[in-house]
Amino acid sequence: MTESERSVADLLGDEGLEAFTSLTAVHSDGWGMAWHTADGATRTTTSPRSAAVDKEYADLVREPLSCAGMVHLRWATGGLDVRPENTHPFFADDFAFAHNGHVSPIGELEELLSPASCAALLGDTDSERYFRFVRQSIEEHGEEAEGVTQALATLIKKFPESSLNALMLTPERMFAIHINARADSPLRALRAMFDDEDEIPARHTTEYFAMDYRVGPDSIEVVSSGLDQPGWTAVPADTAVMVDLATREVTRLDPVITLEQRST
Repeated sequence: MTESERSVADLLGDEGLEAFTSLTAVHSDGWGMAWHTADGATRTTTSPRSAAVDKEYADLVREPLSCAGMVHLRWATGGLDVRPENTHPFFADDFAFAHNGHVSPIGELEELLSPASCAALLGDTDSERYFRFVRQSIEEHGEEAEGVTQALATLIKKFPESSLNALMLTPERMFAIHINARADSPLRALRAMFDDEDEIPARHTTEYFAMDYRVGPDSIEVVSSGLDQPGWTAVPADTAVMVDLATREVTRLDPVITLEQRST
């Protein structure tokens, strides 16, 4: 989120972009981007190919597309297919959503959806169902912050051991969700991918669900799974924030408190 149109490469720098793209050593099951266009619309592009070998990714991360956007590198978990319909970010009505985690069982997550939300599903991931539930909650409550907060409170209660880490871009806001205190890192799957544990990307074995942020003179950046570089600050555990894209004002959301209030 920036004051003027910037590219991913501008924000991360060459070293940071290389470090981010190198996460495809694990997150090689597709990539996607979402950004605001000059006329205020949200645009997305996705590919089931690894970002490490996709020229479109290499071109787009160096293009100053927008003042607000996101990039997602996918690691398909739970045996879910690598195909366009399962690739993040998911998109509906100028909302874009990318998830880093797994919500299980998927069937119980889908039970939270209305018939209209189910009918809108394109793929078979938990992440798309998570997105549709958040959108459904926003529609029910008539306001983004309240809808997101109520949806997260429901998911925390029903799926306490899942990671809900996500970014959501709306026409006027960016939501950053860092909720995963009881989620297990996928250590067994990570170790199965590498002969030497030292080859696993930084922090993946100890802080897989980490989320960090960095505030510059005219920008706010958020990264999930972490970059092993100075200048980033850890996002507090089990929190969510809403950033106003026009002012870059940050508002904390409190789904855990909302859940506690439901119980009293």
